[in-house]
Amino acid sequence: MRRPFSSVRARAALAATLVVAVALVAAGVAVVAVLRHDLVDRAGLQSEVTARTVAGAQAALGGDFGALDLPGNEERIVQVVGSSDELLASGEDLRGRAPVADFAPAPAGPVPSDGDHDEPDEHPARGRVGTAVDHRTLDVRYGDEIHTYRFAAVEGTTYDGRTYTVYAGTSLEDGQATLDQVNRALLVGLPFLLVVVAVVTWLVTRRALGPVEGIRAEMAEITTSGDLSRRVPEPASHDEIARLAATTNETLAALETSVERQHRFVADASHELRSPIASLRTQLEVARAHSELLDVDEVLQDVVRLQHLAADLLLLARLDAGESPVAGRVDLAALVHEELAGRAATDGIAPALRIAGGPLEVNGSHGQLARVLGNLLDNAQRHATSTIGVDLHADGADLVLAVTDDGPGIPEADRERVFERFVRLDEGRTRDEGGAGLGLAIARDVIRRHGGTLTVSRAPGGGAAFEARLPRAR
Repeated sequence: MRRPFSSVRARAALAATLVVAVALVAAGVAVVAVLRHDLVDRAGLQSEVTARTVAGAQAALGGDFGALDLPGNEERIVQVVGSSDELLASGEDLRGRAPVADFAPAPAGPVPSDGDHDEPDEHPARGRVGTAVDHRTLDVRYGDEIHTYRFAAVEGTTYDGRTYTVYAGTSLEDGQATLDQVNRALLVGLPFLLVVVAVVTWLVTRRALGPVEGIRAEMAEITTSGDLSRRVPEPASHDEIARLAATTNETLAALETSVERQHRFVADASHELRSPIASLRTQLEVARAHSELLDVDEVLQDVVRLQHLAADLLLLARLDAGESPVAGRVDLAALVHEELAGRAATDGIAPALRIAGGPLEVNGSHGQLARVLGNLLDNAQRHATSTIGVDLHADGADLVLAVTDDGPGIPEADRERVFERFVRLDEGRTRDEGGAGLGLAIARDVIRRHGGTLTVSRAPGGGAAFEARLPRAR
């Protein structure tokens, strides 16, 4: 059973919806906060204008508070309060009530005349209105309901020295109604927007992942059929999915080549093993019936050939499995001397050796590099007429090991094919003389795993020149 949100499309749609939801909620909170602040500020400004207008009118009337015509309704409240908290003037609906605000009381006591006024910042001079204003948000019971007002308090002084405070309040009910409408619109619109985002993300992701599903389906069919010659479709979008498809096809091509190479290797190996085993069985069966006919030398040659072939196959298997060379420093000059000394009794032609420069050291496996030199010398011994040369020298950051012979050479068209496994160009030779066709393939694989190259060209004497180039040890 599939788990919820187990697909990439579902997870992408969920993630996009959550991100948009968080963004919309944050934006909605910010918008509501800004609107609330703006509405409160506007109400406070209206209250301040009303308070200053009333205070200015009182100054013009010479302190006659009873002559003030003050508004008094649910939208706007105005009261004039004296220094002893007595209500000096009020709107018609608020007459007879105690002051609704007292957060900015007027200072008690008469105000001195202008000439005797030593502390002008304490309160305004006679017949003046103060410049300072104090704002508060208060809840006021009006009738049977409680309303919220934004109050502004302005202090003033009459001509006869009495102090008073004008409290003007503007209702916030209309602003709150607007905020409620905005909140309702956000609450209704947010789910709809999230649904739209989820659906659009699902569809877009589905379309974007369509090529991936095509790649998966094709890979499933390739796995089921085992046909590695098939390839996944590559979209023309030139994006990450197109690069994924291209890499997948490259992997399939490499896998197809590897499998074909393995099949050829198994077929050739079984063929090569069949010959010496069949020969050994035939000779042993003959020897059981006629022991005097047993050719021990021929049996020994077949056993040695079978042993060499098995060793080559095992080494190739280890190389194909990715076995890395054993880390170590190898003195190629000493390695060449050891190999030539060990082969002196069996080689038909003594190689001419030339070593120049020093030190001639590389990083790698002594045994595998000795195997490379031995395979190159075996190949030269089979093809040389009278001369074999071994040349070791330094060339910049590389060391070059060359083995040459004066044989028939290798045609230019076949100079890469000779490094393929079980390839023998001299088909006229017997298998015993020509080998199994694995020596040069092993030599190139080993050199490549040591970070070098192995190539063949025409020797100065007309034969073949095999050149192994390895990075010099630092």
